Amino acid sequence: MKHKYKIFWVIFTLSLVISAILATQATPPICTGGCDTVTTSKYGYMFGIKTSVYGTFIFLFLSVLTLLHIRKPTKEKKIIINLGVIFGSLIAMYFVYLQHFVLKSYCKYCLVVDIGLIISLIVLLISLRYEE
Repeated sequence: MKHKYKIFWVIFTLSLVISAILATQATPPICTGGCDTVTTSKYGYMFGIKTSVYGTFIFLFLSVLTLLHIRKPTKEKKIIINLGVIFGSLIAMYFVYLQHFVLKSYCKYCLVVDIGLIISLIVLLISLRYEE
């Protein structure tokens, strides 16, 4: 799985774009009522700031770090990226839980980010199995 960081970079970059769209637009394009329900709920904010704003900065950091790691790998970057995938996927699972069981409404944009992070975790776990 030597290409896992390229997969992570694509997912982080896509998540960055989606987070930026959610952070800057009241109602994102091609979104039905589910997006508004999810993004304007009390779970769509943390400390009075949209969670998508946090996502924008986190995914910007992870995208840049992953690109730097692809160009010049280091153990420190690898650890930070892997921790980002682990914690990010745990948060993503929580957000999917909230959308399904609490809000009973789905945001297509949020689900792309959440599923992307869960896929990243699966890629990471598979790659760890094959590393020495």
